[in-house]
Amino acid sequence: MCERVGACPSAPIVGDDGTSDDLGLADSPEDALARRLLAGLGYCGHYLHFHGGGRSGKAPIICLIAKHGGQMSQQELGSFFELKPGSLSEVLAKIETAGLIERTRNPEDRRQLTIRLTEKGVAEAARDQQARRQFRQRAFDCLTADEQEQLADMLEKIRTRWEELA
Repeated sequence: MCERVGACPSAPIVGDDGTSDDLGLADSPEDALARRLLAGLGYCGHYLHFHGGGRSGKAPIICLIAKHGGQMSQQELGSFFELKPGSLSEVLAKIETAGLIERTRNPEDRRQLTIRLTEKGVAEAARDQQARRQFRQRAFDCLTADEQEQLADMLEKIRTRWEELA
């Protein structure tokens, strides 16, 4: 995993001299702007992933379980995350080792596992949820309400375009 934006071999890198690749070719103004936009979005994605627990880390998992009354089936939990069942099991084993959850077999269907937050898990989920609320309140306070609306609209437009490109 990359420790910082631009550290991944596949990440576009712009040198201090304005070149965009190993050939030493200068970017067009449009290319340079696109790289600047991608670098900004890359930083935001990096920040959210590493400081927000990623999409399938401990914090999102225990917060989701908390939002569902402190208990969910492993299958139900898995449907919220882009993880294979084996990978989810591995993540849950680590969370269980930390004392945040308990896994028990469903007595009616032994194939099903029920995931339940422990008292420690409930407390940690509450702290994580509070930290997420505080981040959401402060993340965009450098923008006016109108700028926030414009940014939301632009991000939706970009997402739609990138979905077309995929």
